[in-house]
Amino acid sequence: MAFTFANINNRSALIQGQAFFDLALISAGSIPEEPMEAIKHNAMLHQYAEQLDEYRPTGNVLMEDLCAPIPHPRNSYGVGLNYQLHIEEASSRTPEVPMVFTKFPSCISAPTSDVIMRSDECDYEGELVIVIGKGGKDIPKGDAWSHVLGFCVGQDFSDRGVQYKDQPAQFNLGKSFDTFGPIGPYLVSIDSFDDPADLSITTTVNGEVRQQDRTSNMIFDVPTLVSYISAVTTLNIGDIIFSGTPEGVGFRNGYFLLDGDVVETTIQGIGTMTNTCVRGSDFA
Repeated sequence: MAFTFANINNRSALIQGQAFFDLALISAGSIPEEPMEAIKHNAMLHQYAEQLDEYRPTGNVLMEDLCAPIPHPRNSYGVGLNYQLHIEEASSRTPEVPMVFTKFPSCISAPTSDVIMRSDECDYEGELVIVIGKGGKDIPKGDAWSHVLGFCVGQDFSDRGVQYKDQPAQFNLGKSFDTFGPIGPYLVSIDSFDDPADLSITTTVNGEVRQQDRTSNMIFDVPTLVSYISAVTTLNIGDIIFSGTPEGVGFRNGYFLLDGDVVETTIQGIGTMTNTCVRGSDFA
């Protein structure tokens, strides 16, 4: 049975409606409390999701208690220029292969965490985050879905001043400031979706819609990204892939994020993240 997995105060849990079930408690320790260990038990997550009616909920979900469902991925990848309209707004050339960069795992943060901006040139990029559930090398596209545990909502916050400070662009650094990678609110298993390849994605800033598209419009779909990256480097359980952002980013439309701005990112069937932007000290 499909499951919705959460990290609640650094403990693994399953979600049913507004209630959560602490996995270490209901499994009598068979599933570890630590989320990065818990996700290694894919079959048991499905099993306990099917049996949740047999257990008393541990409590009700409070958004402020949610941590990143994948708090410490070994690897965190990003994909640039993966929606055609975004390519056009960026006046860029459509890539022939996925444009992959690294978004340092140290930037991963909670779905309601503040985003600390170190300049006045910071930007939002709502994205679908792919979570690897079965590792592998040279994964064929035809087998790629079986390696995907589920999806999260993600924000690929970017400091454009750092990213484009010089040539070539510094994608890795500009997108990896601490707090620049909120993911969540949950990890939703692939079998939860009627069509996991076609989900709506929306980003708003202070309630104004800035990005709106469907993941079916990605140039390189989920199986292509999984297969391509695995041809270069072995994918591990818990690795994550920020799969690219639709058109509507601020950088290409004449505005940057300001202190106090509230960015909400919603993906169909997964949920909504809300992140408040806070202006920190200047980047050296």
